[in-house]
Amino acid sequence: MNEIFENNKFTTRAHNFYNLYRTPIIAIVVILLITVVLFLAIGQISKSNNEKAAEIYNKWTLQEIETEDGQKTSKDLFKELLNSYKNTGYTKLALLSQASVDAENDLNEESLNKFLMLIDLTDGFRGNDLFNKIARVNAARLLYAEEKYDEALNLLEKYSSSSSAMIHELLGDILTKQDKIDLAKDQYLLSKDKYTDEASTSIVSIKISNLSE
Repeated sequence: MNEIFENNKFTTRAHNFYNLYRTPIIAIVVILLITVVLFLAIGQISKSNNEKAAEIYNKWTLQEIETEDGQKTSKDLFKELLNSYKNTGYTKLALLSQASVDAENDLNEESLNKFLMLIDLTDGFRGNDLFNKIARVNAARLLYAEEKYDEALNLLEKYSSSSSAMIHELLGDILTKQDKIDLAKDQYLLSKDKYTDEASTSIVSIKISNLSE
């Protein structure tokens, strides 16, 4: 008998609680349902976009560019990746690849624009640290070549305490051009400590020696 009474008492309290807070409870339930639906929809869209991007990327990588028509098709496929699937990994791979090719062909401005675009796409909490780092270093090298030293330093600022000998050497090169000799020497010394091959260590040692001349 007591159990029946307790159950009725609990049911009454629950009913009263629901009546009192019915609007916020319904709102919370609706929000949760919408969130679940959106999450599933976004996941499905992302999967679909990746599949489509993969197909375009494969066509782009296999496209012959010896002819004028082939070059046009290649550019159209690349633009389609950027315009429709820019947040996919395939587009980031395409950007990195094409930016590197542009740099090899001395198309520095085009290469720089692609590396900067890759930085934007891979920055932030949900970005890609590896792609972001590669893009920043390469963009900084191009800016260094154009004597835009402040811009180059800004791109590498987040790596001032990096474990990469190459980045410290590049920072030293940039700071040397800015006549910040003490700061440049510090970066070169960090680079020298981190390099493991004799050739690179010797090059950095020469750069350090040249600072005092």
